[in-house]
Amino acid sequence: MILLYIVALLLLCIALNQLFKVVELSRDLKTEKEWLPKESDNRLNGRLMMVFFVAFMWFFVWQIYRFGGDRILPVAASEHGPKIDWLLNINYALCIVIFVITSAVMFYFAWKYYGRDNHRATFYHHNNKLEMIWTVIPAIGLAFIIVFGLKYWNEIMARENDPDPVKVELYVKQFDWTARYAGKDKKFGIDDYMQIDGSNPVGLDTNDVACNDDILVKNEFHLPVGKEVTFQFRSRDVIHSAFMPHFRAQMNCVPGQVTAFRFKPTITTAQMRKDPQVMRNIDEINAIRVKRGEEPIVFDYVLICNKICGASHYNMQMKIVVDEPKEYEAWIAKQKTFKAVAEKK
Repeated sequence: MILLYIVALLLLCIALNQLFKVVELSRDLKTEKEWLPKESDNRLNGRLMMVFFVAFMWFFVWQIYRFGGDRILPVAASEHGPKIDWLLNINYALCIVIFVITSAVMFYFAWKYYGRDNHRATFYHHNNKLEMIWTVIPAIGLAFIIVFGLKYWNEIMARENDPDPVKVELYVKQFDWTARYAGKDKKFGIDDYMQIDGSNPVGLDTNDVACNDDILVKNEFHLPVGKEVTFQFRSRDVIHSAFMPHFRAQMNCVPGQVTAFRFKPTITTAQMRKDPQVMRNIDEINAIRVKRGEEPIVFDYVLICNKICGASHYNMQMKIVVDEPKEYEAWIAKQKTFKAVAEKK
């Protein structure tokens, strides 16, 4: 039986070889070179370009309908979030308008000016008006975005409406987050990288009494709703980026430098889990997970790293819980201070 398979394969190879010879001989008999495009070929390609443009635009609109809007992110859960969303939507609108116009012109030109026999394209050397148009218009658009971006940034960072904000430090290293809360004294103790070890993961100075009431937490950290939170960020090794997408907040974490950000949470985790848009998206995700035999999930705020920082970058997540003020106070009261943990060890 194996011998028959081998013979059949050899006969197939011989037949293909003869077929290729026939094709080569037929090419030699033709007066025209088949690799040279004809006007009819160019006309067909021009029409196909318009067909492709229509199909491509339809697919583009479908993508926006299927995955845009609240499917990207639910409603902003911070006080400044709606302004960030508004500015982002303006950016989207500008990009979409420019994309559609330039694509339409490009495909139209491919259809209108397909290659014709005995016709040469016009050499268009320079046009000052066109140069001004495609320089000034983008400059105006960029200036608009930059001006509003700076305006919102100053509004977020310059204000201090709350005289007693919650102070949180996010300390990051490959591939892990640690949150530190200022204790009852409302200030962070001094840090010293030389003192980093297994029992002191962020390098708090054991000689500084201000460190004693600081609180270190892993895996998840809590924030009170309606209360301003001031963050400071530190990195042990490489540049990371602390990204809290639901709060429209992001800040780079730079080794040897302390960066900062502030925002006020406006929606608790429990409230967000009842939001119809959030529930719809979670239900769709869980339907897929159940088919795969995976456990269903619930909505959670997350802190992620938004800088590719190494092999396990994708796994750098920390859960954020936004509580009512009383729930937050009860949670923070249960956390052990740095001094208590050190004495226990």
